[in-house]
Amino acid sequence: MNNLDLAVPVLSRGKHRNPRKGACFMEFASYLAGEPWSDHPACTHPLLAGVARDVNDCTTDAGRARLAPLIPSVIGLTPDDPHVVARVAARCIQHALPVVSQERQYILAVALLVGERQLAILDGRPLDDLEPESQAALDAVPAATKWARSFTSRAHRGTPDFARRTAPRAVSCAVEGISQACVPDPDDRLYNLLVAAIDECKLWMPAPTPAPAPAREEVLADQ
Repeated sequence: MNNLDLAVPVLSRGKHRNPRKGACFMEFASYLAGEPWSDHPACTHPLLAGVARDVNDCTTDAGRARLAPLIPSVIGLTPDDPHVVARVAARCIQHALPVVSQERQYILAVALLVGERQLAILDGRPLDDLEPESQAALDAVPAATKWARSFTSRAHRGTPDFARRTAPRAVSCAVEGISQACVPDPDDRLYNLLVAAIDECKLWMPAPTPAPAPAREEVLADQ
């Protein structure tokens, strides 16, 4: 074992006091970002960080090493657009809804409809207007969808706690549900869910500010 082996943490479940005890996905991200050791670093959007922690903990020991190359991609992903929470939650639910247990389907169908309603309000669209991926996921679980539509029709127009409570709980339910589902490839599905959440956050990052053009005098001086 060389010094590099000692310095680089091995991904494992849960929180760790320091790198010598191991590291979860987001603790390693804090390490690479130069932040204090934490599984809640400032370098990543809070909901995406929650997705990463849940996927890290629910992936098997054999499959967890595959997550490590994704760690650098979450550093600096801190979009502040109000769409981000609902869109990231939707991506996670869309992956989970067709395969999780029936009990979780009811929970996730409600969360997906509530999140889609939040997006419709933000975009000025009809409240029952769904993105195609969400509609397809709901179509795969008709009984849960029917119940969820009835339930949400009695709810208030908005859900103030969606970002703080509903979305994080839905993400955890989705990830845990996939890990416990009767499918042959839960690790692959969790990996793909995390990739989808990362890609969604990237879409909402502000465009980089272009560098100012050099002054005319500088251009002439270089010629």
